[in-house]
Amino acid sequence: MACRDIVILPDNILKKPSLAFDTIDGKAQDLANDMFETMYHAPGIGLAAVQIGLLKRMLVVDVAKEDEPRDPICMINPKIVWSSEETSEYEEGCLSIPETYDLVIRPAEVKVTYFDQNAAECERHCDGLLATCVQHEIDHLDGILFIDHISRLKRDRIIKKFVKAAKQKDTK
Repeated sequence: MACRDIVILPDNILKKPSLAFDTIDGKAQDLANDMFETMYHAPGIGLAAVQIGLLKRMLVVDVAKEDEPRDPICMINPKIVWSSEETSEYEEGCLSIPETYDLVIRPAEVKVTYFDQNAAECERHCDGLLATCVQHEIDHLDGILFIDHISRLKRDRIIKKFVKAAKQKDTK
């Protein structure tokens, strides 16, 4: 297992859709392990493969509280097949947009189909924080960031801040 570097805004890869896995093999399992290590080290509760620079449809999440045992979930080629009409609002953040948080409204519950890292077909009903996290990470796989769900004014300010920081970093 290896901890990978996390891609930070304004890197354009974050806006690109990810490609499905044709086969789930040892390489996919190794990637899942690296993603879990990277997510836990960050620390975060979710990570999409694009956030470590790979345009592949894989995400990992673990929304267990600090005083609970870890509950890692790997989703390969995830698809939301149902979402509730009821919504919930959470303050979201993102490892690719550090120290930036805002309220996002999403469906309160979703049902997701996916393959786990052992290539088993799975279906999971998600609610609460898990539903929010899974939707956030699937958005990443589609080239959508959580800031795409907030007002244009706020989004433009955030992007401008990260573009400026990237330019300053490049000149050093």
